[in-house]
Amino acid sequence: MANVLVFIDNPGDALKKSSLELLTVGRALGETAVAVNGDVQPAVAAAFAEYGVTAVFQPSAADLDDYLVAPKAAYLAAAASAAGASTVLLDNSPEGKEIAARLGIRLNAGVITDVVAVDADGTAHKSVLAGSYNTAAKATTAISVLTLKANSITPEPASAPTAPESSIVEVPGDGTAAAARITAREQKVASGRPDLTDARIVVAGGRGLDGDFGPVEELADALGAAVGASRAATDAGWISHDAQVGQTGKTVSPQLYISAGISGAIQQKAGMQTAKVIVAINKDAESPVFEIADFGIIGDLFDVLPQATEEIKKRKG
Repeated sequence: MANVLVFIDNPGDALKKSSLELLTVGRALGETAVAVNGDVQPAVAAAFAEYGVTAVFQPSAADLDDYLVAPKAAYLAAAASAAGASTVLLDNSPEGKEIAARLGIRLNAGVITDVVAVDADGTAHKSVLAGSYNTAAKATTAISVLTLKANSITPEPASAPTAPESSIVEVPGDGTAAAARITAREQKVASGRPDLTDARIVVAGGRGLDGDFGPVEELADALGAAVGASRAATDAGWISHDAQVGQTGKTVSPQLYISAGISGAIQQKAGMQTAKVIVAINKDAESPVFEIADFGIIGDLFDVLPQATEEIKKRKG
């Protein structure tokens, strides 16, 4: 079987679902090693064993987060060589895709982003052109680098746990890679909601909210969902830009996507069309969003959303 390397950046106290998805795909492709940036806590180590990881690599340098992505790409290239990997898997975040691009140059590897499924032979499947087509692509190079969209597959533990071996990978010195240093960070105030790109449920609002995201946030909190928004809403300053879903924002792939007051233009569709179930709420019966929705409600969102929130709270007791 082929050797696969999965990159997990700062796993924290426990692995996110998106990381477990990467491990599941990796195991389906071959013997899986993990390159970690950051400490490996006991719960993370246990998850590695549960998901069939055979080796865990950590960088010799402890300051990769003090720079932009270039040193991480250098570390990952060295880890791929140590693992003898023919496939490298990363998450589909903006940083993950930039690392993948730099890694592709370092390894002379084919790079495929926005992947939603991978066959056993390494063929990657994508949903492209705002969901108009499904494509299949396979790198013709000796090594392929793939970035996987979150919530694309169901995580599955290995049939039997493993005992991963740990080792340190020397990070190559590269003056150019370390030319820009991060001088300060400011912690974002936590909302208590799940991360938008990892969330199983997303409630998104658009121009129809007229600046009032209260009904969207209340429904999201009742469902344990993340809050998303259209570009029109973020550009208007109604909500921060990191909530934007769409062609120029974040790509999400939840089990349930609730669209409230969003027209459903192609730019929005590009960011959420891989959702398993789409529910659209709009008072305009001719809105394009109803063409892609699995369920549609023609009505005033300021009437519909509070009723839905109240009913969900009742059912939850």
